[in-house]
Amino acid sequence: MKKSMIALALAGAFTMPAFAQTSSSDATGAPPATTAEPAGPHTLTGNMTIATSYRFRGIDQTYNKPALQGGIDYSHESGIYVGNWNSNVNSGAGFPEGNLEMDFYGGWKKSFGDFGLDLGGIYYYYPGSESSYFGSPNSKDAGATNSGSVHNGELYVGASWKFISLKYNYAVTDYFSLPDSKGTSYLDLSANYDLGDGWGIQAHVGHLYASKFKYAYTTGSDDISYTDWKLGVTKDIGGWLIGLAYVDTNAKGDCGKAEFYCFANSWNASGLGGKTRDAGRAVGVLSVTKTF
Repeated sequence: MKKSMIALALAGAFTMPAFAQTSSSDATGAPPATTAEPAGPHTLTGNMTIATSYRFRGIDQTYNKPALQGGIDYSHESGIYVGNWNSNVNSGAGFPEGNLEMDFYGGWKKSFGDFGLDLGGIYYYYPGSESSYFGSPNSKDAGATNSGSVHNGELYVGASWKFISLKYNYAVTDYFSLPDSKGTSYLDLSANYDLGDGWGIQAHVGHLYASKFKYAYTTGSDDISYTDWKLGVTKDIGGWLIGLAYVDTNAKGDCGKAEFYCFANSWNASGLGGKTRDAGRAVGVLSVTKTF
């Protein structure tokens, strides 16, 4: 029983920033590690977003509740950039005792005519969370555990041509503190097309590949790899970007079988909350973003 309950809460641990962040190539709200080309030697920008839900790589991070998100970015004309992005999260989404996500990233990005290149790294940190609650969930390495705050470090390389981009992320730490999951990767193909008059359309498909991790606490599928996709539209109204998107995945989240992407509405020292849901099921997300 204890293991099946842990299964429900671990679902969200396999996620990263999400859809609400319109500048994110992760299609669901990750920090904007793709800052615009600076107009001068130094450029400093900030952003704030309110969204009806926070989806990271298609997976629910806020138990279908609203998210308040914001960040700050610095870039230099050489192409160097650094930044920070933050969002509220739900503890039951794989962040026991935690309710805040803080992302720190940096890299180098440059355009060459219609082509672009982006190289960098990102670190996801959840202050106050406790990864020891996960136990030993990896059947490929029975007994392996972690402790300390939930975190994840990734390196990435991205390329773009006009309105199409391709990005590859590789975890250099255990993926969101899941024991022995280093090497998990995510491939993201996205398109952002300007229709004119403030209108834009967005399309995305991504795939998470986790060959080293098989979920032990389930009576269903132990595979945590999955594909996610998104189709959205945006409208700029006086500097406020309104976004509406359909987000879906084929992630395994059957709560009756305690599959990995089923999670609870909370997770603290008293245990898991009494409600559960499939974290990868289809959803519509409405967001409002202001960049300054």
